[in-house]
Amino acid sequence: MSDAAMPTGQTFHDLYRDHRGWLECWLRRRMSNGSDAADLSQDTFVRLLASSQRIADLQEPRAYLATVGKRLLTNFYKRRSLEQAYLTALTLLPEDCVPSPEQRWILLETLQALDELLDGLPSPVRRAFLWSQLEGLGYQEIAERLQVSERTIKRYMAQAYEHCLLVEL
Repeated sequence: MSDAAMPTGQTFHDLYRDHRGWLECWLRRRMSNGSDAADLSQDTFVRLLASSQRIADLQEPRAYLATVGKRLLTNFYKRRSLEQAYLTALTLLPEDCVPSPEQRWILLETLQALDELLDGLPSPVRRAFLWSQLEGLGYQEIAERLQVSERTIKRYMAQAYEHCLLVEL
């Protein structure tokens, strides 16, 4: 048994005690900020607690924790990229149109929720859906932008609507 394997019957407390430091170091090597690594480490263990995964059944806890950590790290960087794009767009607004800090927070949270909702859709489907819903473009205009047929856009939109409905269930 490797030293990363967990003995049978180990509890969440044991798992946390034995592997939290390792996971935080593992994340710190992939991030530029130790505080963010600590936060993601905690989030990883919170996810484990909330999951249906039985802790006693984990054969290789570090591999499992690393997988969950990688997913959270990916989401972290996607969120940061989205936030940076939003802040950049705000700098382009006339001063009298800049939203208040509270409005910015709400808008950023909404953008992140929308990004999570559409996660997993192919890029052209996401673009078509967002152009339709946020910019009000018609199918023909979207088809021209994506250089595909209008029939393809109809399929994309059906796929996006179906995805949204299934995620919401």
